Amino acid sequence: MTVSMYQASVPAFMRMLDNLSAILTKAEASAEARKIDPSVFVNARLAPDMLPLNRQIQIATDGVKGCAARLAGTEIPSYPDTETTFAELQARVAKTRTFLQSFSPAQIDGSEDKAIVLKFGPRQFDFQGLDYLFGFVIPNFYFHLTTTYAILRHNGVELGKQDFIGGPPPRTVSAD
Repeated sequence: MTVSMYQASVPAFMRMLDNLSAILTKAEASAEARKIDPSVFVNARLAPDMLPLNRQIQIATDGVKGCAARLAGTEIPSYPDTETTFAELQARVAKTRTFLQSFSPAQIDGSEDKAIVLKFGPRQFDFQGLDYLFGFVIPNFYFHLTTTYAILRHNGVELGKQDFIGGPPPRTVSAD
């Protein structure tokens, strides 16, 4: 069986972005109900040396939009990292989802061996498409989503595993 690079990335990313949006909606409602300034949640972190919630979301969205664009060989849109409210974070998630929807399977499938080069300051990482997706992007994406969930749970937002996972995934039917 061949793995579709598109099916392993774009639909899964969009589904988790939908779950993230629902989690942010619950967090905003929790802040309002508990009369907590929403910026407390947006700036919350689990440890002093970790990034706050807004940065977790910025990094997660940057990762998946960059992934789709790199695998497809298109330009990566630049988003300023200026979100300080739930509304702004929701807009970023929606903008990322819209960007991901612009890709077709034909643009991403077949990118398993595509050379992907990432530069972080003086460091450079060289990947092939398959390793980039499964060994770098997906783990990083879930790390930042999980951290977002944990920050909100730590701050008393009533979330459960089902909020993170969402409903059952849509079934992919083979045309064989």
